[in-house]
Amino acid sequence: MEQGSEREMKKQGILTIVSGFSGTGKGTLMKRLLSKYQDSYCLSVSATTREPRKGERDGREYFFVSIDLFEQMMGTGQLLEYARYLDNYYGTPKQFVLDKLDSGVNVLLEIEMQGTLKIKEQFPETLLIFVMPPSIRMLEQRLRRRGTEADEVIDARLKRAGEEMRFIKCYDYIVVNDDLDSCTQRIHQIVSNECYRVHRNLEFINKIENELKAYRKGE
Repeated sequence: MEQGSEREMKKQGILTIVSGFSGTGKGTLMKRLLSKYQDSYCLSVSATTREPRKGERDGREYFFVSIDLFEQMMGTGQLLEYARYLDNYYGTPKQFVLDKLDSGVNVLLEIEMQGTLKIKEQFPETLLIFVMPPSIRMLEQRLRRRGTEADEVIDARLKRAGEEMRFIKCYDYIVVNDDLDSCTQRIHQIVSNECYRVHRNLEFINKIENELKAYRKGE
């Protein structure tokens, strides 16, 4: 297919949600995707009421806001979704996402499962990817290597992972983060293939159909 025709097919960006248990490396995967395929993706920055971790910056990893401001955003419809996780709010600002999709950019969301299901209800064509650890033992090791959380917080995250298992069948794909580069490539390939699904290219299909009708009339 000619390059110009491919561009013509891909007019709407794909909204892709990447979820996974805490500690599976979702944030690192997002950074690698954005670095390696910077022309294909943008990351939707979520708002949260939790405190920044060491090295995090407002507007880059998250928008760090007060509980009052977050609840105001909830009440005025400025969020695509929001959820409470371990005593903090997390939510996705709406307008940024819609603008990027309309411009043809694939938008990545790294959010929890509660928010994922809310967005899927609003936008059924959203692509859902779940990042899995190679094993629960390795997941626990990754959480402890962070060195940023107390043992009781780590235990709470592992308990939450057990509760989250029931949501995995709602997702379209799983990828195992056993190697960062390989996992990054797998996610990119999934999104790339998704661009060519028939239901995502109905406008282009209708254009070709109309051209064929016009051609037949001229015979």
